Amino acid sequence: MKADKNDFFADVYAVVRLIPYGRVTSYGAIARYLGTGRSSRMVGWAMNNSHGQEVPVPAHRVVNRLGMLTGKAHFGGGDVMQKLLESEGVQIENDVVAEFERLFWDPSREINL
Repeated sequence: MKADKNDFFADVYAVVRLIPYGRVTSYGAIARYLGTGRSSRMVGWAMNNSHGQEVPVPAHRVVNRLGMLTGKAHFGGGDVMQKLLESEGVQIENDVVAEFERLFWDPSREINL
């Protein structure tokens, strides 16, 4: 029996809401935390769908495994994602989070169950 997509998206949103201000994580880290390590792409789809949520989802804090702003097109184009991250003190260089390793937030290590 497959999990309901809406439940998966809700789980993703719950994790993303825990990412601290000024920190970032990756699609894969969220998928691994949720026990679905091969579903990074589904996490990306959840982020694409997150912009209209009643409780805001800081989707701008989710980047690819290399720190690249691969989801930036889903913020209305331009540099909205970059501006949101920079407003939190995250430096971006050529669409990549500078000091990615230092700013990386791993939900598997940070969330206490």
